[in-house]
Amino acid sequence: MSRYTIALIEGDGIGREVIPAARTVLQATGLSFDFIEAEAGWETFNERGVSVPEETLKAVYRADATLFGAVSSPSEKVPGYYSAIRYLRQEMGLFANIRPAKSRPLAGMATGIDMLIVRENTEGLYYGVERTYANGEVAVAERVVTRGASTRIARFAFEKALQRRKRLAVVHKANVLSLSDGLFLQAVGGVAQEYPQVETETVIVDACAMRLVRHPASFDVLVMENMFGDILSDVSAGVTGGLGLAPSGNIGTKGALFEPVHGSAPDIAGMGVANPIAAILSAALMLDHLGERQAAKAIENAVNTALSNGILTPDLGGSASTEEVAEKISETTRSILSYD
Repeated sequence: MSRYTIALIEGDGIGREVIPAARTVLQATGLSFDFIEAEAGWETFNERGVSVPEETLKAVYRADATLFGAVSSPSEKVPGYYSAIRYLRQEMGLFANIRPAKSRPLAGMATGIDMLIVRENTEGLYYGVERTYANGEVAVAERVVTRGASTRIARFAFEKALQRRKRLAVVHKANVLSLSDGLFLQAVGGVAQEYPQVETETVIVDACAMRLVRHPASFDVLVMENMFGDILSDVSAGVTGGLGLAPSGNIGTKGALFEPVHGSAPDIAGMGVANPIAAILSAALMLDHLGERQAAKAIENAVNTALSNGILTPDLGGSASTEEVAEKISETTRSILSYD
């Protein structure tokens, strides 16, 4: 049996609650893990002057994969501070951000949805090149798009489409951003020639947003630049139950890091009511990435069972605690794998 080294970074706020919950579920699979606990985030910066300490970076590179909780960030620029998750994405070359969204057994939610947003993770406005002019009266941010990164994320997305329903939507705003998104479209179009078996369409980002709300089941795989992916993945989460159910993975040249899409939610941190399912599904994504597909599927089925049985945290209209949800999913995961 394989043994996996997993770096656990709780981060800020509810990350300190949902990552222990995900760890509990991972242990219920019966797989062998060595967990390395590390720290990063806004609280770490306030205590140590850096958001990602050197020992955390070493732990991440030692691990087979990393499970990250949540990070808080100030709304104004703080000298010396850089977002921990953005730093890790850049440092580790995590160029592909995958954000699946599926229909779950929840009352009132749309059915038939099974999509995967593939987000370019290293460029765009999030590249972080900003400056001010005129004594701070003018602020400028540069949007960076390169052919190399666009080609790389396109090939990644086409490979994902081949594994699914062989449909890919290329999301853009080239009708306005003719140079930057025009380059992105050219790069993706070039890669499309290598994948004639994949049905490819281009969708303007605002039209995509409306279609995600009105006809979300019409999508399979979507590929887009950084900020569009950040925003539209929240829309896809909204039509499938909310951020408490939204997992993600960051995959690249030097490793892989998995995290719930939600933030640190300081308003409920420490209350024991945070929804751990996004973190648990992120752990399942991690297992799938490591080749443990049976265990990953068991966790996902256990999540659906918990939702079907009304084991819901307050964000989903229930009264279950973080720990109760994790325990129920762990119990069901263990049962599924034992039966199999």
